[in-house]
Amino acid sequence: MTTTVTAPPAPAGVLPPARRRAVLAVVLAAEVLDLIDATVTNLAAPTITASLGGGPALIQWLGASYALALGVLLVVGGRLGDKYGRRRVFLTGLAGFTVASVACGLATGPAPLVAARLVQGAFGALLIPQGFGILGAVFPRDQIGKAFSAFGPVLGLSAVGGPILAAVLIDTDPLGLGWRAMFLINIVLGGAALFAAHRLLPRDTGDRATVIDTVGSVLLAGAMASLLFGLIDGPAHGWRPAAWAALGASAVFFAAVAGLLYVVSLFLQGGLGYSPLRTALVGSAPVAAGIVVASIACHRLIGRLGRTLILIGLATTLTGALGLWAAVHTWATGTGPAVIVLAAVVIGLGMGTCFGTVYDITLGDVTPDEAGSGSGSLSAVQQLANALGIAAVTTVYLHTPHRPAEAMTTSLLVVAAITLACCGLVRLLPRRPQPQHH
Repeated sequence: MTTTVTAPPAPAGVLPPARRRAVLAVVLAAEVLDLIDATVTNLAAPTITASLGGGPALIQWLGASYALALGVLLVVGGRLGDKYGRRRVFLTGLAGFTVASVACGLATGPAPLVAARLVQGAFGALLIPQGFGILGAVFPRDQIGKAFSAFGPVLGLSAVGGPILAAVLIDTDPLGLGWRAMFLINIVLGGAALFAAHRLLPRDTGDRATVIDTVGSVLLAGAMASLLFGLIDGPAHGWRPAAWAALGASAVFFAAVAGLLYVVSLFLQGGLGYSPLRTALVGSAPVAAGIVVASIACHRLIGRLGRTLILIGLATTLTGALGLWAAVHTWATGTGPAVIVLAAVVIGLGMGTCFGTVYDITLGDVTPDEAGSGSGSLSAVQQLANALGIAAVTTVYLHTPHRPAEAMTTSLLVVAAITLACCGLVRLLPRRPQPQHH
């Protein structure tokens, strides 16, 4: 598939500092909207399923469908911005994302909701890739690093903001909307962001000679959709031949952490009877706190430790997963909730250590003129891995024929095995990130 190439930055001083900061705020708002809507179903899936039906398959498709569409179309979205102008594609993506959010909130059954989530992810794929190119065009070279440094803390807080927002809206039930409110609120959030983007983003014309690999995108979408169908449909229907054929159509690529956070929410609500809000405070908030702390700390360590920092992050995540295992098996002693909170913080620290450095390290051997292509491809791979991780790990959890504690234990063993495998692959990464000026 053809990858996204970020245009070189415009000369410094094109926009005054206050305007540049406003543009950064708009780009961050779009990223926050995407992350919130990617994570709200982690917590709300049991409530939505109880309302619409659909069973375990809907629980899995709610998260996987969004990540699938976003991951498959992310690079294409970047190329469309190169071709038709980043401002135009950004506005189109934001408007479509908002309308798709309304469709999610008004869905009357499982199929319409999953379809709306796919559309939401598709428009997110138009929206998200434009942000880095827009910032690269309005910030001078000596300030672009500071602009990008705002992403870690903001997105870390958004990772917990999504589930907590969903929990508050479900528990307070504004206007009797229940879970639908967490999608319909995007009428306000998306509308405000769209108004600001229309006023503030600089105009650009794009390059109509840019080529977009439509065939490659369609083939990738088919392969990924078939793999997800196999993972989700196989256990539900006794691994029919169609499911095995779908699994054979692609290769497995897991994102252990995405699946882990999903099943923690399912365990707390379905296994322990927690409310959505309590689940967010016990499971999601500590993870986000760890992500923010580690992201800030690793910014100072990455130059000295390089890829070793990713190995440390994986080991920390594995330690947190073992802590969750201990919490599950000591619940009767009364210490379970405290252990879960502590384990969630440790998992967040591991995630922040990995996610705060993996882009810089992975792109360490990429030349500066290919950095845009590399980062776009890496983002797409991450989103596809999220979709598969959610599908795979939740399949293990939902179809383990025992009590929730046994299902959680089995899921944690799968996550631990994947994390250990990742530890062995760290040595394949470049040793150091690119120099700061790149």
